[in-house]
Amino acid sequence: MKNNNCIVDIILPNYNNAEFLKEALEAVINQTYKKWQLFIIDDNSQDNSKEIISNYNNNKNINTVYLSKNKGVAFCRNLGIRLSNSLYISFLDSDDYWSQDKLKEQMFFMEKYKYEFTYSDYTPFILKKNKKIFKKQVIVPNSFNYDQFINNTSIGTSSVIIKRSIIGRIKFRKLKICEDYFFKCEILKRGNIAVKFNQNTMFYQISKNSLQSNKLRNLYWVWYINKNYNKLSFFKNLKSLLFIIISSIKRYGIK
Repeated sequence: MKNNNCIVDIILPNYNNAEFLKEALEAVINQTYKKWQLFIIDDNSQDNSKEIISNYNNNKNINTVYLSKNKGVAFCRNLGIRLSNSLYISFLDSDDYWSQDKLKEQMFFMEKYKYEFTYSDYTPFILKKNKKIFKKQVIVPNSFNYDQFINNTSIGTSSVIIKRSIIGRIKFRKLKICEDYFFKCEILKRGNIAVKFNQNTMFYQISKNSLQSNKLRNLYWVWYINKNYNKLSFFKNLKSLLFIIISSIKRYGIK
């Protein structure tokens, strides 16, 4: 699976997202930056995902793993990271997609300024009757350290590119949801800084598991992670949730 010409590996977990999968894959293939390698980890999909993926079997930059049991998105991302070997790792969920110059411009930005963890602004959308309804662009803060991030979780995972050397042994925890929140916390609490690439590079589908689609459930899991893994005090945890609610309202409005 090794391609020595690649600089960035893309980890794409998929479970029963055949409806959106082609758009995500085409967004990768059509990147103007070509030094990438894609790892599709199919989490035992029962729809026609395999059929869609098979159309890309001849692309030497695409590697696919089909799991025989459903393991969850954390397992899929961890497996993708283990299989990857390039200097940088990016993430793309199978119901999101990228702008065409995302990798080219964001990688140039990272290598020029020696940044190790970057993200970007993004545009959320929902599907209604098979039509995309785009919402206003999410303007993310210019940078995050750990203390800032636990009060504003607006780094979109599908916008992230990260130097693999700072990941080290950090893994996604097997949680029902919000596993990417804790992954970012683990990287940032080690003193790393996340810096914004100041462009809109990603289109983010608001799905049933996204933070703004079921706010109470997701806030519970942020509370749970803060308490049991981040080891925040009660009052620091409460502050975290209050600030997350405020930042979420600013991004998406009140519903």
